[in-house]
Amino acid sequence: MASDTLYLVRHAKAGERAKWEGDDTLRPLSKKGWRQAEALAVRLAPLVSSSSVLVSSPYVRCRQTLEPLDRTVTLGIREDSRLAEGYDRDGALELINSLPTGSVLCSHGDVIPDVMAALQRRGTEIVTDPDWRKATVWVLSRAGDLVETAACWPPPPDGD
Repeated sequence: MASDTLYLVRHAKAGERAKWEGDDTLRPLSKKGWRQAEALAVRLAPLVSSSSVLVSSPYVRCRQTLEPLDRTVTLGIREDSRLAEGYDRDGALELINSLPTGSVLCSHGDVIPDVMAALQRRGTEIVTDPDWRKATVWVLSRAGDLVETAACWPPPPDGD
């Protein structure tokens, strides 16, 4: 683990939005999404410390993406509306700057590309090709208030 690193996760695969007949904030992970979440937990658990924080969008699919990790590291999951769809970009950036090293954030496909573009405009060097698929992880390496570098891990092997 770098000296000051955060992990920004796009939630794992959820059921299809068009086929969901309820409040979209309650749409859960699919079976494939649960497998992705379990694989993410295996990869991230060794990188999380007792002072790290798990932060999720209030949407069920984001919280569920972090649940297998929380079962391993037992830190609890905080919900933060700054990571929700239709979010406040400045709030999301503020959250990234305020969390302790090793923290894991889970958000959405509309939030993460915009946040990454904002970080790049602020001087972050993106050192891998961007990947916007579900269950990707952006590894954000910070120095003080600046995210110096960002690298993207592809989804777990059975991701899409």
